[in-house]
Parts: sequence; structure tokens; C-alpha cells
Amino acid sequence: MDMFCRPSKTAIPIHAVSKAGLKKWLSRQSATVKKWVTSSDFKADPGTHLTLAGKDGALAGVVLGVNANFDMWDYGGLAKTLPPGKYALTADLGAEESTRAAIAFGLGVYQFTRYKSESETIKVQLAWPKDCDQAAARQTVEAAALVRDLINHPAEDMGPSEMEAQFKALARKHKATVSVIKGNDLLKKNYPAIHAIGRACDDAPRLLDMRWGRRTDPKITLVGKGVCFDTGGLDIKTAAGMKTMKKDMGGAAHVLGVAHMLMAAKAPIRLRVMIPAVENNIDGNAIRPLDVIKTRSGKTIEIGNTDAEGRVILSDALYEASTEKPEFILDFATLTGAARVALGTELPALFCSDDAWAERVLNAGKIEQDQLWRMPLWAPYKKLIRGKTADITNAPDQPFGGAITAALFLQEFVGQSPWGHIDVMAWNQAPQPGRPEGGEAMGMRAVGRAIQDWAKSA
Repeated sequence: MDMFCRPSKTAIPIHAVSKAGLKKWLSRQSATVKKWVTSSDFKADPGTHLTLAGKDGALAGVVLGVNANFDMWDYGGLAKTLPPGKYALTADLGAEESTRAAIAFGLGVYQFTRYKSESETIKVQLAWPKDCDQAAARQTVEAAALVRDLINHPAEDMGPSEMEAQFKALARKHKATVSVIKGNDLLKKNYPAIHAIGRACDDAPRLLDMRWGRRTDPKITLVGKGVCFDTGGLDIKTAAGMKTMKKDMGGAAHVLGVAHMLMAAKAPIRLRVMIPAVENNIDGNAIRPLDVIKTRSGKTIEIGNTDAEGRVILSDALYEASTEKPEFILDFATLTGAARVALGTELPALFCSDDAWAERVLNAGKIEQDQLWRMPLWAPYKKLIRGKTADITNAPDQPFGGAITAALFLQEFVGQSPWGHIDVMAWNQAPQPGRPEGGEAMGMRAVGRAIQDWAKSA
């Protein structure tokens, strides 16, 4: 069942009311409604709702508590808390806010039920709000669902091979072209860092490369960390640390979500999407601590820790991306625990070499309620990533500023193109309205909007 429906006179009205506006709203209601709301002790706290019965006892309406200043997440819990039926918002929110309300509702519909023998079907539909950009709302919800699905799949069903299949499926949908370099061909074509990290897995490492758009349009390149499972390698993780490592391909999932948004919207750009897809596993040919790994750029990496593998595979992909000198390179990666220590699990860290692009992404995040926080590419810390037996190390000896040193490591392979790096959790630790526990798109809507807005004015 589609989560959205056409407006109709039979749709059950949802009256959005703030705490401050509840008294005024009640003054316009019947005595019966006033008594019911008052006796129910409904305070219009944001995100709460109260159902209203008609004279015949049937469901006649819903009062939804909202923030005085618009918050899209006030609408995120409706799909899973309202009785079955078709509903419509009565408030005239305007184009921007009605679109975001629809997106929040759609994100709240999401369930990952592939592995459940029984699951409850959501039977709530929302009529498209007035002035809502229906195409943008649907494309955004689809993109977020794609990201969540990819991350939520267990690694057994989302290894490098399955990631390649999903990559190709998205390309087919949008008539994009794809090339794949796999296994020992990575060595032949000079992607040694990707090969080194993934060679210990039976599912061969590979570089997935998608191109879309007209040659005359400005080029944007997205790169996503595709570690489909991370054991930590020989520097093996604890059992607790490994439990959510199916999400270590969250960066790859994010760039596919952004790519879907851009291609579905037919953004006037020339898009390239690159994903180094590997599994960081343990075998007799796994990389070892203090091994020295060659990279596509010619720089060498000293392996200070085999569990800092994401930046190693990204080095090859970012260098290749920079050779074409695109207008902007952006990577998503579940890269460091240090970013989570600094900003928590819900706020992605943005590192950016270009102030104008950083502002675009940050401003889009504020509008879309998909915020990021800019962190510094603090040049004096470059000394911490100098290698002893190689050009650079993937794991400095001291633990401080880990998100910054990881970003500085990546910057070594980017060249002169404007570049951004988003260090993202990609996982909801606990459910919130519109954001179920599990895989999550964080910063995707901000980046998608920033690129589209830029492309329109480029």
C-alpha cells in the first residue's frame, strides 16, 4: 500500500496544534470536543496526539501536538501510532514545510522486515499536503529507505558481491554506466590499497564505478566507504565492537542514497560514484601491523592498526576521483569512533577543504533538519600521520584528535579539487519518531539538497 494518497473529503483531518495555541484552537471547537480534550489531559506536547470521535462514535479527527516553530519530526511518528485510515493535514504549512512534513511521515513508515516470519503491515496513508513537492518527497523517502535497507542487511547477504548487485541495480534504474574492477585485476590496474584490505576474504575486493549525466554538465564525484563487514583484521575487535560492523558499509549506502536523489531529480550535473567494496577479514594473507601498503597515488601507508582500514581503501578511490578534477569530491564513511566521542551518534562530522561548499552543505542541513557539524582540518596535526617506515601511517601512536587525523589522512590523496568528508554513524542507537533503530541516512538529505541547489546556479 502506498504511504501517500490523493486529498479527499473523506480523509480524517489532523489538526496540528502547539501548546501555546491549544487554548485558541479549543475555543473554536464544540463543547464535546473541549470536554474530551480537557478530560484526556491532552497538553499538545510535540509529537503526541489525541484521537477525536464523531457523533456516530467513528474516528473523526486527530489533534497533533507540534512545536511552535516547525519541526518535521513532529509528523514522524504518525504512521506507526495512528489507527488505520487515510489522513490529511489541515494546516497550510507552505511548500518547504509541507514537503518536509511528508518526508518525515514517509520516513516513519519504514520497517525492515525481510527476515521476520510475521510483521505488522502499516495501514495509514497521508494525503499529499497542500503545496508539497510530491516528487522530491517521494524521491527522498526512497533514497533513505535504500540507505537503511543496505545497512540493515546482515553481512552474509550484503558482502562485496551483493553490494555490486545493488550498485548495478541503481545504475540500471537511472540508465547510468558501470565498471567493476575486481580481485587481482585491482593490482593490474593499480588499486593496490583496496586489494590489500580485501584480499583475506573469499568474496573478492572490488572497485565499483558509476557514471551518469551529460558530459557538458559540471562534474560531482561521490566516494563511499564500502567495508561490508569489519572484523578489525588481525587487530581484531571485541565481540561487542564487532556486533554492529555490518554497518561499516554505511558510507557506500549513503552515496547511493544521494545518487538516487540526484539522478531521480535529473539534476544538471555529471555524476560519478565510486565505492571500494571489501570485507576486512582474517586469513593467512591478511595485512599485518606495520606492513607497508602501496597506493594508487604512489604514496605508501604504514599499517599502524589493521582496524583502521577504511581510510586505506578510500585512498585509492579518492586519488582516482581527483585525477579528473571535478567541481567537488565528497566522501561518506563510518570512519572513526573519535567523531562519535566528539559529536555523539546523531550528528555527523563534516570536514571540508572549501569554505563555500562547507556552507552549502551546512545551510542545506539546517533547512532539511539533517544537520552536520564542521570540524577542522587542523594542518599542524599532519605531523601525527607521518610514517616511520612509509610516507604516512593509518593509525597515529597517540589517540587524540582521531577524527581529525583520519580526515587529514584522506586529504593526502585528494589533490586540489574542493573536497568534503563526512564521518557518519549511519545507525540509530534507539528509535525516535521517523527514525527507527538500525541503519540510518545521516547527512544524505543535506548533501542532496546542497548539490541540487548548487547545480541550479552553476
